[in-house]
Amino acid sequence: MAVVPPRSALAELGGAVDALRDLPGAEGLRWTERAGWHVTLVFLGEVDEDVLPALSERLERAARRHPPCRISLTGGGRFGDRTLWAGLDGDDLGRAAAGAEAAARRAGVHHEDAHGRFHAHLTLARQRAGRTRVGLRPFTDALTQFAGTPWTAAAISLVRSHPPTPGVPGAQPRYETVRTCPLGH
Repeated sequence: MAVVPPRSALAELGGAVDALRDLPGAEGLRWTERAGWHVTLVFLGEVDEDVLPALSERLERAARRHPPCRISLTGGGRFGDRTLWAGLDGDDLGRAAAGAEAAARRAGVHHEDAHGRFHAHLTLARQRAGRTRVGLRPFTDALTQFAGTPWTAAAISLVRSHPPTPGVPGAQPRYETVRTCPLGH
């Protein structure tokens, strides 16, 4: 379950990420594809097809309980030296994330929480497996000055990821929006 930023916000972030890719060590990271950029509210892992109708219905109800959020992509950070991300500023998405998680739980789907409590972010890059670790500090330092234009997150999307094509070097997951649920309607 995710919030998908508008194209204009993603284009602004894309300019900042282009500059990051010129930093020393950038080739040692696996950069996420812009077509898949989204802000994960709850990561569910694999969900059975027969659960999707109940999950969609409960997510729709949960989304109606939360008003749209005025936010912007801004700055960045890292989860250890594993993952580089862009941050968010503005209205708190935490309540919407908690509502989405509760909707999943009520539908019989339990989320996989890889990082502990909710921390709004958009993943930009991860360490490449089998390579020497790249220090992420220069990348987060370069992102400190990034401040995107505010926009309104007006919906929560149920997003399905499709694994990368096996045997294709550099292949990335592909993301598909299964359902979009307006906030506050």
